[in-house]
Amino acid sequence: MSAEGAKRLVVSDDEDGMRLDRWFKRRLPGLALSHLNKIVRTGEVRVDGARAKVSTRLAAGQDVRVPPMRGDEAVPAAKRPAAVSEADRRAIADMTLFEDRDVLVLNKPAGLAVQGGSGTKRHLDGMLEALANPKGERPMLVHRLDRDTAGVLLVAKSRKAAADLGAAFRARETRKIYWALVVGVPKPARGRISLFLAKGEGMGQERDGERGGAGDREARERMRVARHGEEDAQHSLTYYAIVDKVAPRVAWLSMRPVTGRTHQLRAHCEAIGHPIVGDPKYARLPENARLDDPMRALPPEVPRALHLLARRLTIPHPRAGIIDVTAPLPLHMRASFELFGFDERTDDPILDAPDER
Repeated sequence: MSAEGAKRLVVSDDEDGMRLDRWFKRRLPGLALSHLNKIVRTGEVRVDGARAKVSTRLAAGQDVRVPPMRGDEAVPAAKRPAAVSEADRRAIADMTLFEDRDVLVLNKPAGLAVQGGSGTKRHLDGMLEALANPKGERPMLVHRLDRDTAGVLLVAKSRKAAADLGAAFRARETRKIYWALVVGVPKPARGRISLFLAKGEGMGQERDGERGGAGDREARERMRVARHGEEDAQHSLTYYAIVDKVAPRVAWLSMRPVTGRTHQLRAHCEAIGHPIVGDPKYARLPENARLDDPMRALPPEVPRALHLLARRLTIPHPRAGIIDVTAPLPLHMRASFELFGFDERTDDPILDAPDER
């Protein structure tokens, strides 16, 4: 492609820390991702004169070379949608646990997807468009929760805040506490789960009905225990502690994930033989298990939902101090706690877990 017509654009202060692909989406919203990947791969996009990757993090003041786009013009920012959903705005307000000029902390309900995907029309990332300002700038997700997991979700209100919070997550300067009800009672009462996880089913692990079509997709979306050195295997580490139990049927666990792998807590609980109550994806029990499903004891009006809550998040604030927010029990978990006689005011033993990095 000829250099004629190439543009050199400067990264603004509010774009500091943004990934290159996100920056292009903001500046050229009509540019196809496939074409962006091509021009980055061939070196037609340069950052301060050097080749870059789509995952390259930009810094304020850097110079980005944008090649000709066959009619597409770089624009300062995406335009704000003409119609803003007041229903989404109200829903986000109802979810809000904490808010200041830099951050928004939400109590995400179980069943609401964080981001869009195949067949997903309503998701939190899309709902945040309702909070966009006249320039089209809107709050940004900082981390993720599974669709079926309820609880604390952190959102940044500016690019600078997003970059600072993202750096804190990468440096593991955060403390995350999750609560779950699991089938059976793990031994020991306090433990450390250290495993390598990889996507998809391993050899000989296919589930009934998962050899084709939607079942194949379900299998690929699962995380499995892998061997060290296996392709795509990532180390994962979780500390857990039993808060209370109704032996031998069910236990209330408090968990601290040190790493943040996909489905980490759900896969870890299954791996130790105590899957999370109501988990439709990770619900295998050892062959010798003789445990009743605790869900059978619940009244029919209680949703058969995943009993996993992102209970508490502690992270350095982008400006100063600490963000420390706790989410309440969702209704389905509150009903289960009442059934089994668990008191959420009980001291949480996971607070004594080590801060291993």
